[in-house]
Formats: sequence, structure tokens, C-alpha cells
Amino acid sequence: MKVLIIGSVYPRFDEDSEVPWLRTSVKKLKEAGVQVQILCPSYQGLKSHEIDGIPVHRFRYAKPSLEILTHDEGAPSKMANKPWMQLLAIPYIISGFIKCLQLCRQEKFDLLHVHWPFPHGLIALGASKLFKIPMLLNFHGAELLLIRKHAWVAPVLRFILSQSQAVFANSHFTAQKINALRKTEVYCSPYGTTLSSQVSTELHPVKNKFRILFVGRHIERKGLIYLIEAASKLDPSRFEVRIAGAGDLTSSLMEKAKEIAPETVVFTGKLSSKELQEEYQKANVFVLPAIVDQKGDTEGLGVVLIEAIEYALPVVASNVGGIPDVIIDHETGLLVEAKNSDALTDAFLKLESDEALSQKLVTGARAHIRKYFSWEPIIKNQIEVYESILR
Repeated sequence: MKVLIIGSVYPRFDEDSEVPWLRTSVKKLKEAGVQVQILCPSYQGLKSHEIDGIPVHRFRYAKPSLEILTHDEGAPSKMANKPWMQLLAIPYIISGFIKCLQLCRQEKFDLLHVHWPFPHGLIALGASKLFKIPMLLNFHGAELLLIRKHAWVAPVLRFILSQSQAVFANSHFTAQKINALRKTEVYCSPYGTTLSSQVSTELHPVKNKFRILFVGRHIERKGLIYLIEAASKLDPSRFEVRIAGAGDLTSSLMEKAKEIAPETVVFTGKLSSKELQEEYQKANVFVLPAIVDQKGDTEGLGVVLIEAIEYALPVVASNVGGIPDVIIDHETGLLVEAKNSDALTDAFLKLESDEALSQKLVTGARAHIRKYFSWEPIIKNQIEVYESILR
């Protein structure tokens, strides 16, 4: 079986930390015997190359200095901050469309697996029709949220859905959004962990302070302002809130933390893989205080939660988006109301004082992700859908 995977972003070099879940899923497909190739845009003139022995075909859509629409940050966020980038969308789609036609004529793929169907469904559609190659759409949520800002995206997505042979969603939340757009059968195909092996099985001992860890981009939908407010209500002699990563809001968040929780909140900045692993290993709880932001954006799944669970960390997270697929309240973690700093504070105090509860949550969470978020069943189900399409 020969499959072309089409998307907006893929690692640019071996050490690149972009979309680790997609890279892992592609490697797992290859290990299962699927012949996989990647089609995605160039970044600042980057030519086609190989990653993990898998061909990555890069299409050029502008001069190198302007090929920054994707990678490092989502294209919708970039276009929202810099509206002129919307002008790059037209050459992006046209160049991708032409490159896809050329590849499909040369390689004779059995299936096109399209991630982020808007706009990549448009890129794949011509080759799908001309060469009669089935097209599978894989939604991650961001493309559906564009409808709130651009109403014309809805009929385009409905049309693309009508031309596909199967649809994947990363969570039940995303699946519901797809069916609100157009009634169709949707297969839930989440991500598994991107860690190379199981790294921990025991709760981490508390050393000096109870360490609360957040890892991710500093953007509105992560709800970090509410985490900082929660931190201001904690005793700095007993608790430390560590915020890893960076983003558009880093400066304003640091100012807020300095104002209301200067002794409790620590910003680590961007971390290497080794440094991040050390943060996980020294933490006592992981938090994802996600919200639905002003654009209607929220967590499609919260794959970072799966990795935190692999490190034997109890999890506190907001009850929004696809998070409840991973966190079942008081079974695999603690779910709290979004935008509620008091609820976050109460959850931290509860876990700090009740080690038995933390252990129960970690045990339940690990069993849950083994059942629903392990790569073996995810890839098995994905290949079964591939085969059903080709039959």
C-alpha cells in the first residue's frame, strides 16, 4: 500500500521538534509495511529531503524569505497577527496543487491522507479526481474554527467532505464539529505518546516544594492567565508553578506573574528535549488550564496530557474541547471549570495533601492511555480504514 500524506508542517531536520505526533505516526505506518511519503510546504527555501528514511516532498510557494506561513506557529495564528500573510494562501494552494499532481503522476499512490483538510483538501482534490485516488481527510480542529472568522470556509469544507472516502478526527469533540458541518461517518483517530519508552511508573517525591508544571505555547487558548491567578493563592514556601515554552503572550504573562505571584511562578523559556524531560521528572503535577479563546479556538485533544501521564504525573486540566477524551474526572485526572482560578488552586491543594489520590489518578490514567492512546491499536485501526477504502 502506497500512501501520500499531505499537510502543512513536518520536521525540517532530524532534531526538529515540530509535530512529533505526526512524525511518530508516519514512522509507525512505515514499520507496519505501508509505503509512506510526505507532501508539505517548504520553509524559507527548504528543498525536498528525507526524515527517518521517508521522502519529504517540499513545494515552493514564494521566495525563501516569505516562505514562513507554516512551521514554528500555526498559520491561522500567523495570519491573525500579520494579515498580509493571507496573500500567501493563494500561491500556497496553487503550488501545492501542482506539486501533488506531479507526484501522483510519478508515484501512483493508492491513497491520499490529508491532514488539516482546509486548505489541503483543495491541494489533493485535483490529483484525487484525475488519477482516481481515494482521499481520506484528517481533522485536528483548527480548520473547523476558521468558520467562525470566515463563513465562506464552511461550504468549501462541506464540498471537500463530500468528495472524500473517509474522515478521521483527533477527538470526539472534533468529530461532533465535523458532523455539525456535514453528517458523515467519522473515525476517531487520536495520537499516541511520542516518548521513545515508558519513563516512569512511580509518583515523583516532593523535594522542597510541590512543583506544578505547564508545557506548551503561550497563547490565549492555553489559559495561562488563570494559572498565574491560581498561583497567587498558593503558599510560595510550599508550591512552585513552572511554565515552560514561549509564545506571543510570554511578556505580558511574565509581567502579570511578577505583579501577583513573583515568588511562586517560574518561566523556564524554551527547553531542549533533555531539559524538558528533566522538568517532567522533577514535577509533581501537570496542568493544562485550557479555555475557549476569543476566536473560538480550544484544545482539539491535548496530546501533551498523554506525555505527562507517561511520566507518572497526576493531571489537572480544564473541561473543554477534546481534553475529556484523555481526562475523566477523578479517574484519570482532575477536570476543572475553564477560566476558574479558584478551581485550579483547590485541585493543586487537594493533590498536594492526598498522595493516595495522586497515585489513583496516575494508575487510572496509564491504564486509560494504554487502551485508547497506544500506537499499536491506533495504527491498526488506521490501516483497517485504509484497506476498507481500497476494497
